[in-house]
Amino acid sequence: MENKNLKIISNPIVNQSLCAMRNKNTNTEGVRLAARKLTRILLYEATKNLPQSEVEIETPVAKCKTSTINNDITIIISPILRAGLIFTDEAVDILPQATIRHIGMYRDEKTLKPVWYYNKVPMPIHDPEKYYVYITDPMLATGNSLKEAIRLYVEKGIPEVNICCICMISAPQGIDAVFSEFPDVKLIVAAVDSHLNERGYIVPGMGDAGDRIFNT
Repeated sequence: MENKNLKIISNPIVNQSLCAMRNKNTNTEGVRLAARKLTRILLYEATKNLPQSEVEIETPVAKCKTSTINNDITIIISPILRAGLIFTDEAVDILPQATIRHIGMYRDEKTLKPVWYYNKVPMPIHDPEKYYVYITDPMLATGNSLKEAIRLYVEKGIPEVNICCICMISAPQGIDAVFSEFPDVKLIVAAVDSHLNERGYIVPGMGDAGDRIFNT
């Protein structure tokens, strides 16, 4: 699966975290711990697109020039409820200047279409080119929910290239669905699994991510 906007992150820590999350015998505490480790790695990769500026500072030893994230941009972390919340604490630690914009959708188990129940995105946007959006959802299955989330920001004028979707486990169908409608968004994932089953679950996947993360 070759696409310049798809980045599959793989290293020993990622693999260990995925192994723990997938294992049906891992308890909720273990799933959460593995998810947090994985989240931080994926976020570090996703935020490589943030623009930087050169500033002069003074260390205890001398003055020097160094780089930092531009302070004239707006960074939005947008978790898709409820499972996407697992990303939030790590994201706020890494990017304390970010705004959190929650998106609430659940999947209709018969149609596999997203059903809205919460939306914290209806805010005015000035200079949309200066907005950088990170949409988080552990599982990318059919892609229907993720497409709806992306559309919220694209319709506000934010360039697709400034939107990055971060998922842990994905299915080929979901990846294709997202890029067929939004070819210029970035997609960061830890794994691309085999397929979706008749219920729209990723195989082998990890089961229902929300249930396993929140012990429900």
